[in-house]
Parts: sequence; C-alpha cells; structure tokens
Amino acid sequence: MRKKVSIGSKFDDFLKEEGTYEEVQSIAIKRVLAWQIEEAMKEKHLAKTKMAERMDTSRSQLDRLLDPNNDSLTLSTLARASKVLGRQVRLELVKVH
Repeated sequence: MRKKVSIGSKFDDFLKEEGTYEEVQSIAIKRVLAWQIEEAMKEKHLAKTKMAERMDTSRSQLDRLLDPNNDSLTLSTLARASKVLGRQVRLELVKVH
C-alpha cells in the first residue's frame, strides 16, 4: 500500500503567510454567529423589529449584528440577543501551537 503524502501547506498556513489569517477567521466567526441568530429567530418566529425591541436596541443595531460581513460586534449585544433567543454564548481562548 502506498502512503498518502500531503503536498503543499494547509490553508491556514497560507493565510498566515499572507497576513490575512486573523481577518478571515474573524469574518468566518461573525458569519456563523449571524446565521445562528437568524436561524434561532426563525425558530421563534421573531421578526427583526420584535427582536430589536426585546433586546432593548435599535433595528439598525440588530441589522449590524445580522450582517455577516460586519465583524464589529460587542459581547453585550451578543449576550442580549442570545438571552432573547433562549441561547447561551460560549467563548474560549485556546492555546495555539
């Protein structure tokens, strides 16, 4: 049997070499969060206006939260959204090799 050999570097390594790893990772995380919030809103049949009202924020603030390309987000906004949706936010710092 022939052993499979990996050719080239991993995509993460490529992004690090290009100096874009942190930016790409940040955008990816925000896109996932925005998608998860939208899906939870659909499950609860919450319109944006009602969601913003329950979060005690503006509709434009909620739109920024739901914008997958806007990675500006405060933890307090995320916490308020998760509370309204009956969810919990979990963050952790992991050691990088």
